[in-house]
Amino acid sequence: MKQDVIIIGGSFAGLSAAMQLSRGQRTVTVIDAAQPRNRFASASHGFFTLDGETPSAIREKATQQLSKYNTFTLVNGKAESATKTEQGFVVTLTDGTELTSHRLILATGLVDKLPELPGLKERWGQTIVHCPYCHGHELKHHAMGVLATSAMSSHQAAMLPDWGVTTLFTQGEFIPDEEELAFLQKRGVTIENTPVIEVLGDAPNIDGVRLADGRVIEIGAMYVGGKTLMASPIAASLGCEIENSDTGESIKTDDFKLTSVEGVYACGDISNQWQNATFASASGVMAGAAVHQSLIQACI
Repeated sequence: MKQDVIIIGGSFAGLSAAMQLSRGQRTVTVIDAAQPRNRFASASHGFFTLDGETPSAIREKATQQLSKYNTFTLVNGKAESATKTEQGFVVTLTDGTELTSHRLILATGLVDKLPELPGLKERWGQTIVHCPYCHGHELKHHAMGVLATSAMSSHQAAMLPDWGVTTLFTQGEFIPDEEELAFLQKRGVTIENTPVIEVLGDAPNIDGVRLADGRVIEIGAMYVGGKTLMASPIAASLGCEIENSDTGESIKTDDFKLTSVEGVYACGDISNQWQNATFASASGVMAGAAVHQSLIQACI
């Protein structure tokens, strides 16, 4: 049966969009491959009323609540492709199943491409993180490092002294300019230009980092703004306009989360400049409400 809306992605953004549409009496199918960006984190912090819950527990609770609406369907699987037709959209799963809808919401998420540095990947989401609002409070008792990956790393380092003693490792590449340096020094940030070559300690803990000149600097947590890439090729295959920046890829949308392709909306980290659980959920709410309005205007 043709659905009003198919949502590809069943994490915070996709499920938030589904809630608006289900309550709006619309048939909606969420396709979830169970590979959310936050799966490496043991807890989600700063999310209203759910601070400290695991990401999987939040998704499970949301799914249980959505299941009470008889217009909601969850499909556990991976969307392989999506095609725009004169009648709407056809989404094909990896098992060959085809689903059709009038509108399509992409909540496919991002993947973090970390620097090739020994010791990073096995600590990602635990003691090596990217967002102080998500993890800073839990790591505040540790000396902290920022591993520079772009010019934005200076901004990240300037935030962190509110959570603890901070060193910016520029990797010899992303050197703050005179104005940035003055501000970082005012904030109490230590600047280290010799590159980090290894993270030390028994993962997920960190004892320190080894520098290229052999020195070891003791830290207990590291912030890394890894470059982000689309987790799915579907947006590009549909022709959605994708923007690139120093920090990664994002889908260009208007204020109502409509992409450059009519009938295709995007929400969550793939469409947000600021990225955390709350922003993802909020953008899903916007996408869901906007899609509902578009269906009304089209008399569908």
